[in-house]
Amino acid sequence: QVQLVESGGGLVQAGGSLRLSCAASGKIFRINAMGWYRQAPGKQRELVATINSGGSTNYADSVKGRFTISRDNANNTMYLQMNSLKPDDTSVYYCNADTVTFWGTVYNSWGQGTQVTVSS
Repeated sequence: QVQLVESGGGLVQAGGSLRLSCAASGKIFRINAMGWYRQAPGKQRELVATINSGGSTNYADSVKGRFTISRDNANNTMYLQMNSLKPDDTSVYYCNADTVTFWGTVYNSWGQGTQVTVSS
């Protein structure tokens, strides 16, 4: 079983910063693409940022210039550095990963989510 666990969420004032972490565990041979998604009350889940195995990144227009996605392959961990936070960034943030096990099975996995609340 592959598990993804997010951490680092919390309450922050507008203009502040948070750093989210996503730790993957299990019989992992390789992690291909990874990404952060978020879902605010009354809205669909949306893509925030992705990073593939080659290090290429993509960002939603709403977070470009403010958020940075990165990954530490040695520790199977992904990060999202969030700067200049706005109240509109308030959401539950979810980690997603395409994971290959040692026996070749491919999984797309989700974490449980971590709450980010930005006060005005």
